[in-house]
Amino acid sequence: MTGELKGRTIAVLATDGVEQIELTEPVKALKNAGADVKLVSNKTPEIQGFRHHDKANKIPVDLSLEKAKAENFDGLVLPGGVINPDALRLVPEAIDFVRNFVIEKKPIAAICHGPWMLIDAGGVKEKTMTSWPSLKTDLTNAGAKWVDKQVATDVCLVTSRKPEDLPAFNMMMIEQFRLRPASN
Repeated sequence: MTGELKGRTIAVLATDGVEQIELTEPVKALKNAGADVKLVSNKTPEIQGFRHHDKANKIPVDLSLEKAKAENFDGLVLPGGVINPDALRLVPEAIDFVRNFVIEKKPIAAICHGPWMLIDAGGVKEKTMTSWPSLKTDLTNAGAKWVDKQVATDVCLVTSRKPEDLPAFNMMMIEQFRLRPASN
């Protein structure tokens, strides 16, 4: 996978409460594929990662949400953890940031509870998606077709259920980001 994403800049949107492995593993895979990856957050200079319900490491933020513009990125990753997307859904700038990726039809990869963000950003209607099982009703009520699979893909969108699905998620995420020409 080395070099497949050279010239592409990918945003990862997260805040305190992010499931750490759902952030760090996709970032590592993207960097190994040659992408420039920026952690975007409404909190700076760092966010608090979690391992399920327990605090994990502090993670340095690359770019504040107020300075981030979707037009400067080729794709977006939305990691999960219950706290992370639930908190970001209350930040209008975060919803607008995600909505711009949806409107511009830029690839988005969301895992676990990450798809919650896509509901508020208008990015789930008529999409086949998966997620952590507790989001099934929310996604279905918002117009998505929910499936219980390791990874679901649907026009510029890759979704996955949980940390155990990360290898398949990372592979499909890179493939989806590779299909879109770099904007640089």
